[in-house]
Amino acid sequence: MSKFPQLITAVMLASSATVSFAQAIPDGSKERPIRVMLIPADGGTETGTKADYQPVFNAVSRMTGMNFDIKVGQTYGAVVEAMCNGLVEVAFFGPVAYVQANKRGCAQLLAVAVENGESVYYAGMFAKADSGIKTIADVKGKRAAFGDVNSASSFTFQIAMLMDAKIDPVKDLSELRMTGSHANSLAALGQGLVDVASASFDSYEKAVRQNAVDPKQITVIAKSIPIPYPPLGMNTKLPDAMKAQLKKAFNEVHKAPGVTPEMIRGYGGKKVDRFNAEFPESEFNIAAEKLALVSDQLKGEILKKASAR
Repeated sequence: MSKFPQLITAVMLASSATVSFAQAIPDGSKERPIRVMLIPADGGTETGTKADYQPVFNAVSRMTGMNFDIKVGQTYGAVVEAMCNGLVEVAFFGPVAYVQANKRGCAQLLAVAVENGESVYYAGMFAKADSGIKTIADVKGKRAAFGDVNSASSFTFQIAMLMDAKIDPVKDLSELRMTGSHANSLAALGQGLVDVASASFDSYEKAVRQNAVDPKQITVIAKSIPIPYPPLGMNTKLPDAMKAQLKKAFNEVHKAPGVTPEMIRGYGGKKVDRFNAEFPESEFNIAAEKLALVSDQLKGEILKKASAR
């Protein structure tokens, strides 16, 4: 008999914890907006990546009445940690960062942008047009800039391309600079701090649109294979009903009343056709393969070399 009060107390505590957890999940109201964090793809400023994605979240808000609190993470890894520690419900990831969060069981796909019928983008390596650097083979012995160590298109794919060209990024580069973002790498190239910059073509085109880069003075020395477009992910712990609501909203926002094509924007602030909430997870296997190729040991050696300059 003496065990029953303890059992009742345990049940009450468990029920209380469940209620508290449910109450803690934002419901999209003004008082409890859905928390969103974006990778700092183009410098991580309020006028950078946040400005790129604000229009589509505004469109979803207009369509559904849901409210969003959007912030930009300091690093790609910080966004992964925020998702996996339950600090955000929705995140804009790079493909590699998404794979990292998905493997940890804390993120699943929400939607991927579609542009001209495709959901792909490209990583590139860029040099000054008058530098004499024409191909990736010419990068050997040169100074190179990369973005974030967890970025697919400003680090992972470029490192993989160097390795495919038999260039050891640690031994064969005279200097290695980790800038933290695509925009910073392109700026380092423009300022003559490096000979080669690593960035996505979306970020490069955005820099050109903003007159931060003169395309006449830049040459493309390498272009990656197609990479799955940087996705929006959602926390796996969200209630199924909220997941379904979010997926439906992003899947249909482009045709909602009052939503204009100008509002449907994706990575780099580019106008896109729509968002696809039915994009298959398997498409990110290519990012997972490249992530496996660039081992933690290699990342450590690269960071050590970068810090020693």
